[in-house]
Amino acid sequence: MLYAELHRIAESNLRRAGSSITLGATTLLHEAYLNMVGRKNVDFPDEARFLGYASRAMRGLVIDYTRRRRAKKRGRELEITLDGDELPSQESMQDARELEALGDALDELAGLEPSLAELVDMHFFCGFTLVEIATFRKVSERTVRRDWRKARLLLHRNLLGS
Repeated sequence: MLYAELHRIAESNLRRAGSSITLGATTLLHEAYLNMVGRKNVDFPDEARFLGYASRAMRGLVIDYTRRRRAKKRGRELEITLDGDELPSQESMQDARELEALGDALDELAGLEPSLAELVDMHFFCGFTLVEIATFRKVSERTVRRDWRKARLLLHRNLLGS
């Protein structure tokens, strides 16, 4: 069941990345797992926090992948590929820039308010409802809604500043 949920989160991350990503959901999930297994002193008090962490790991991989593809398109990374993989279109490059900006804004938010960044990951990337998040956190739905508004405001401000 957990694998199916992680696969759904991987698909969601790839959908949000737009057409600039040629990775498959299974590949992204396995790469994130390998990334997470190598970490030391990581403990998850509940399933929701594990899924949030996994989602952040997947988001980071997607952003790194889009950055490498953008660098390749700009000629910074000369690489011969044998798999026939084409460079992304101008439209997908815009998706990649937006995803990269969102990732940077979330990283900045995590530095300021880690709980708000976790809320964004759980709601936006993992797909949990605010009611489910309130249950996981053992707080009222009203508190989570207030935090969600605050997180959106801070992200919006960070995105406009970049």
